Amino acid sequence: MPPLNVSTPQQFRQNGKMTEEDEMFLTMEVNDLKELEEKAKAAKFKTQVVWRNVGLYVLLQTGATIGLYQLFFTAKWLSVAWVIILWMVSGVGITAGPHRLWSHKSYKAKTPLKIILMFMNCVAFQNDVIEWSRDHRCHHKWTDTDADPHNINRGFFFAHMGWLLCKKHPLVREKGATLDMSDLTSEPVLAFQRNFGYKPYDVAIKATESMLTTLTAWGEGGHNYHHTFPQDYRTSEMLGVFNFSRLFIDFFAKIGWAYDLKTVDEKTIQRQMGRQLERLKEEEKKNSRAA
Repeated sequence: MPPLNVSTPQQFRQNGKMTEEDEMFLTMEVNDLKELEEKAKAAKFKTQVVWRNVGLYVLLQTGATIGLYQLFFTAKWLSVAWVIILWMVSGVGITAGPHRLWSHKSYKAKTPLKIILMFMNCVAFQNDVIEWSRDHRCHHKWTDTDADPHNINRGFFFAHMGWLLCKKHPLVREKGATLDMSDLTSEPVLAFQRNFGYKPYDVAIKATESMLTTLTAWGEGGHNYHHTFPQDYRTSEMLGVFNFSRLFIDFFAKIGWAYDLKTVDEKTIQRQMGRQLERLKEEEKKNSRAA
């Protein structure tokens, strides 16, 4: 077996073999580290506890302690089996889903598997996939700095649980806003998980994308798309098989009864999405400065 050809992030960049997606997953340059250290010193950040989260965690841990006692002394075998099943489902719902599939893109999955992993992730109760993946990409990109959401240098407890009980460091917000998350925000399965939809085409309006509405209202769930490109007969660029109204129009277009079907070209759509990403980054930077 030939030896693996392993390159450091710096060599990988110099060799010119890197795509934008590769860059997103690589660790920071030395200059970035120095810049972060200087910013962290200047910020003089003080930890701000989110007491609502503390209360929730107290309830969860209290329930877990009671459950652990019952597991050994009062629970029936069926209950024990159910606990083990849920433990496995929630664990794999994190490790195989938002971690390996969506954060790192270490493998690809078809829609049925994505749906299964999304629901398994919900059982784990660890934020939605998009937020989890963004935080994890920050963790890998800026490891052990103040831009790392669970920076181990702030203590063992903070790195494993405490980071969920306080407000994010301004550098986490600032650097997180520079990550391109469009690969996940444009994913219909993940949009469904975000109950109220998402806004990939125009972040300034309240109309959102909703897979559930698409499934139950004959394809009308692409509300954000429709308000941005009202002339497009499809009302959405995705989920064509579930967009019954579009299929209806397409059928009659094939037999010549409907014609001049207006659509927006892919370049225009991607350009508009790119603009919205820049707007989100600017808003995130403003929020981090105000925090």
